[in-house]
Amino acid sequence: MLTTLFSRDLRLAWCALAAISAATAAVPALAQQKTGPGLSGDDSLTWHGITLYGVLDLGVQYDTHSAPFSPYRPAASGNIVRQNSAGSALGLTPSNMGQTRVGLQGIEPLVGDWAAVFQAETFFNPQSGQIADSLKSLTVNNGRSLATQSVGVDGGSAGQAFQTAFVGLQSARFGALTFGRQITLLSEGTILYDPNYHASAFGLLGASNTYSGGGSSEDDRLDSTAKYLVSFDDLVHLGALYKFNGASGSGNTAVQADIGASFAGASLDAYYSKVNSAITASSLSATQVETLPLGYSVSNSLAATVSDNTAYALMGLYKLEPFKFFAGYEYIQYTNPSTPLSAGFIDLGGYVLAFVNNKAYDNEKLVQVYWTGVRYSVTPSLDLTAAYYGYHQGAYGSGKDAGCSTSAHSVCSGGLDAFSFDLDYRFNPHFDAYLGAMYSDVQGGVGNGYLNTNNINPTIGVRYKF
Repeated sequence: MLTTLFSRDLRLAWCALAAISAATAAVPALAQQKTGPGLSGDDSLTWHGITLYGVLDLGVQYDTHSAPFSPYRPAASGNIVRQNSAGSALGLTPSNMGQTRVGLQGIEPLVGDWAAVFQAETFFNPQSGQIADSLKSLTVNNGRSLATQSVGVDGGSAGQAFQTAFVGLQSARFGALTFGRQITLLSEGTILYDPNYHASAFGLLGASNTYSGGGSSEDDRLDSTAKYLVSFDDLVHLGALYKFNGASGSGNTAVQADIGASFAGASLDAYYSKVNSAITASSLSATQVETLPLGYSVSNSLAATVSDNTAYALMGLYKLEPFKFFAGYEYIQYTNPSTPLSAGFIDLGGYVLAFVNNKAYDNEKLVQVYWTGVRYSVTPSLDLTAAYYGYHQGAYGSGKDAGCSTSAHSVCSGGLDAFSFDLDYRFNPHFDAYLGAMYSDVQGGVGNGYLNTNNINPTIGVRYKF
């Protein structure tokens, strides 16, 4: 349990990184910040070191089993089969290949090789004009039966003005230290080592941020973080992250560490993540709406399961032009929180947790996530990607549910499989078109309460980057 401002794990990680930095006589300059989403400096909108950048991604998707699409969730559709997938759906879906966003980032030289850096970006849904808000996609389903719900999926986007907002310092020799709301180390890894680079329409890792969040989709980006990254000769890189909670104790703190290496076309990273009092939010049932305490608003209240989540992951890729081969494995442990949260807790975006379950994991829940895939560059402008993603949970019930493997209860063992194929054609650095589909199905306890247990989501769309 964390009992001081910094956890023992964090102190050890920082001490190791500091020792390595001090022992290194010279480290080549870190790569400059990306100026926009994959664009070169000469092709970016940069003025006095500040770059305006953005992505607009919009397509048409058909789902064989889905709830009606949401104007609030960043991806609008569910993409994979979900509990309320009642029937077929057709509509416009944003962010199929990459998150639609607009932002500013900058680098300001200071003294020697030191520079100040910052970034601030906003997520939005171009088909509806709404700021991305996963939690609102849940509240609009409060009190509604599964068959009458729209797509509602928990996530880190909760209507905030900025999904990323950090400032810090970077040095060619000593690395980069930044503070603010930032993407986590684990999330950076699942983007880099996903064959589909987190495309929500064509991969499990993009369709659900649970895995990049180390067990909770609200934690793929974290508020109030300090993050340190350093690279040595572009061969070995290290990272550490700590989330402050603004008070004493372990509640809502987090620590992550990353160590990786690259050589001769191969890249490998190992990650550790511990998130205390992690929140998994859900819509209110009809009974919860009827018993909502006085003063709580139905439009701003949610139910939540709280847990301490520990994750270990190993991810790698190998480039053998024109192919790239990807593989990854993540192990997640859920336990009851050492610091429980109370009803009335204010979650992301100001949403209120009206009903809180701190006892969901009297027996620990163990989850394994694994994936592999290949990306084939047919030409410099055309990529074909094929991928497989798997998820398996062990049984974690007791009594008559101990060791169960059916769909009768959510504590039974079970899994999810997803297969995808897609192609992406780049007309130029700014504009590309894509099409593809992902098949997903659930089995055993993972499929408990599902209206349908499989989905196929053929998708076609375009993306503009600046």
